[in-house]
Amino acid sequence: MHFSSLSLGLLSAAGVVVNALPGLGLGDLLWPLKVPDTVVIDGWRLVDAKTRLYLGDRELKAALKHLTAQADSWLSQGPWTVTAKTKPPPNGTIHDYSSQAPYWWPNPSTPDGCPYNQRDGERNPEVDQYQDRVSVGKMFNSTYVLSLAWYYTGEKRYSQHAADILRTWFLDDKTAMNPNLEHAQIIPCANTGRSIGIIDFSQEYTNVVDAVAILNSGPAPGWTKRDNNKFVDWNKRFLAWLADSPFGVEEASAQNNHGTFANMQIAALAVFTGNHSLAVQRTRIARGFIDSQITANGSQPQELARTRSFHYSNFDLCAHLRMALIARKVGVDLFRYKGPQGQTLFKAVEFLVPAAKGGARAWTYPELGFTQYAATDNVRAAAQEGDTVARGAVKGLKAPPGGDIFGLRPAPEQLDSIATVG
Repeated sequence: MHFSSLSLGLLSAAGVVVNALPGLGLGDLLWPLKVPDTVVIDGWRLVDAKTRLYLGDRELKAALKHLTAQADSWLSQGPWTVTAKTKPPPNGTIHDYSSQAPYWWPNPSTPDGCPYNQRDGERNPEVDQYQDRVSVGKMFNSTYVLSLAWYYTGEKRYSQHAADILRTWFLDDKTAMNPNLEHAQIIPCANTGRSIGIIDFSQEYTNVVDAVAILNSGPAPGWTKRDNNKFVDWNKRFLAWLADSPFGVEEASAQNNHGTFANMQIAALAVFTGNHSLAVQRTRIARGFIDSQITANGSQPQELARTRSFHYSNFDLCAHLRMALIARKVGVDLFRYKGPQGQTLFKAVEFLVPAAKGGARAWTYPELGFTQYAATDNVRAAAQEGDTVARGAVKGLKAPPGGDIFGLRPAPEQLDSIATVG
């Protein structure tokens, strides 16, 4: 969907002064009207938000202040690289990503701490000895925010820094990560990596793919066609590993949030790299995950059994909703899908609405650390798709730290404690 004529007509009719954003005039407005070929976000929504900013939308102008404040904070940070770690993975290959399982703790009854014991929902600070997990989280968030800030303001410092971060992590031969996750979420004394470590990426990596799609809608200063070609090639190799490696196959077959996120990531990368058949196959699989994970009343029993039930209910639902956005791009409608017992994504959102509005007192399941804003993006995403219960709840939602920027990146995010998820 393209809005060039509509956008300019609205501006003309409204008598808008097109220098409403710093340093931009009518010519600057023309190029963003190319709809970004984003994989998760609906690209036309970015164009619509850009136009409404020029028309003086107060809510979006407030969101832009939050977005640029976040972007400004990233300008003095990074780039990051897997080669900067002081502790290499077990195979000694510094270019391989590595991390330690967050909820596994040393045994206090043995001298060497082996075997490690699981304490669900309790993060072991020892995991920080593998710096890649912290670094990759910063890389995910910075590139997404910086690319969006560039898109809405046209300020080249944002795109240039995003491009530098992307090249360092993925493209520069001296610093690039190898496209595999063989050594993610290691349990000391037990293994050198696990299939569920894929979630270190599947939680947020699709944001990076959308960030690149936004930069490609430019041209964006600092990001070249050659950069993009190399990035696509990296993702083709990563996708092959995710889809075909033993770890990748195992993770995608998991029946809880791990499987939801794994298939969502594979579908996204398939769309991004042009593998239409794989994208369709994975988005159709998502129907079965709705059937098995969500009940008729919208609850997610597997996630309600966790010690952080509100967090994980929102976490898994976020993956479902992002998959629905991806699926629509290949002609699969998950937003309107209804399971054999009447399960729907909207019912899953509606199950969380009372706590999203009322806080911890409205949540009667186990939760080690209730965070009300964990549900905010999921509710907003459902409202955006027309769910009436979610629409009625939007005004009562709690904004996350740093402000609500959903209107400028209209796809749900898991907003609480992403780096601690396991």
